[in-house]
Amino acid sequence: MKIASLVSGGVDSSVTIPLLKKQGYDPHIFYIKIGMENEEAFMDCPSEEDIEITNWIAKKYACKFDVVDLQDEYWSTVVKYTIDNVKMGLTPNPDIMCNLLIKFGAFDQKYGKDFDLITTGHYANTYKNEQGVFLATAADRVKDQTYFLGQITYPQLKKAMFPIGNLLKAEVRKLAHEMKLPSAGRPDSQGICFLGKINYSDFIKQHLGEKPGEIIELETGKVIGEHKGFWFHTIGQRRGLGLSGGPWFVVGKNIRENKILVSNGYDPIAQYGKTIHLENLHLINPNSPLASGQPIKFKIRHQPEFNSGVITHDQLQSAQIKSDSAISGIAPGQFAVIYDEEEKTCLGSAVISARDK
Repeated sequence: MKIASLVSGGVDSSVTIPLLKKQGYDPHIFYIKIGMENEEAFMDCPSEEDIEITNWIAKKYACKFDVVDLQDEYWSTVVKYTIDNVKMGLTPNPDIMCNLLIKFGAFDQKYGKDFDLITTGHYANTYKNEQGVFLATAADRVKDQTYFLGQITYPQLKKAMFPIGNLLKAEVRKLAHEMKLPSAGRPDSQGICFLGKINYSDFIKQHLGEKPGEIIELETGKVIGEHKGFWFHTIGQRRGLGLSGGPWFVVGKNIRENKILVSNGYDPIAQYGKTIHLENLHLINPNSPLASGQPIKFKIRHQPEFNSGVITHDQLQSAQIKSDSAISGIAPGQFAVIYDEEEKTCLGSAVISARDK
């Protein structure tokens, strides 16, 4: 069986290689360059160190190794998606789109066609029954990354393999240290992968500029401050507002008038909602049982905890989730990822379009 293994130089993807070798596989390692290093602002991206570590691992385990450049594909899809959504006042998730469009998308189309499986360092699992292959949650519920895989297609899932899905993060670290891998002590990556060391707000400013507008207290309608552009802020945001007497939370946006709506207090009611309106409902496995009115578990952001609710939909197009309890930070543009009640199977995802309280 021919396996293409995506390794980033981090501890999780690094450990997949000795695990695969132990199982008798001979993986071909690929490092994907996606950081926009051709642009002056991105020259500090750490790909050189990542490639050096990945090359070391390839030599240690006698694996073929190639560096592939998907910067143009990443810019024209994931980065464009991010900028376009931010410009519309939405909250994008480029990491979800990276898995769909790059790791299991453009890479497979350009380099993975001749391989039977593509492996990554995601904390996730798969299982198979008479209805086909399903995406399953990881053994480590804190590190579980199925949220970021909620948009992948069924053909992509059938070709995916997640070697560390049955391990806890502590076990992965322990294995890396025992194997003396150079990535053993590296911290987990934070932020958006293509930005490297670039601040997210600086990136948005570079591409969208600034557009000063009013910050409005939702309950009173009073102007209490000024922002530099609604695209710098997202629903549920607390930091970076520059307001005294807080905490203040972003609870809404008026895109047409370029206004940010905020509410004061540690737990403002305006921050919560129970109805989540969805569009573009996507089931990973088309045979997934997801009836309208079915109880589900779901997440509206990457977190260990699941929310409970009921989903209703119209022929898998428009849909909504009625949450059993009010949840905070329902941000249009973000993804709601849907699971079965047992919290075992990731069924799919949809884009949050609007909300009621």
